[in-house]
Amino acid sequence: MFRKRTAATAATRPVTPRIGLLPIDPQADLGRRAWGACPSCDDSRGCAACAEDRNCADHWRYLLSNTGSLLHLQCPACTHVWDHESGFGATRHTHHRPA
Repeated sequence: MFRKRTAATAATRPVTPRIGLLPIDPQADLGRRAWGACPSCDDSRGCAACAEDRNCADHWRYLLSNTGSLLHLQCPACTHVWDHESGFGATRHTHHRPA
């Protein structure tokens, strides 16, 4: 399931310091992911799969929760948290209609 990280692979990947960033949400689960551009770091820029709106193995987001079509996401690269209206599935109503 997980590949063992060797000294060779560790040396080829740059380590980005996470100073001053939010921690990954404790409710984050690798099994609950979503795809969409991060409004903070834009790490998917230049990715062919993301440009074609396909599910990319590198630029996924943690799906923390959802309310209908409103997704609450966190970027694993920069830890930014934001809401994204997907427009898919059950839509939310912003006001109540009188009965």
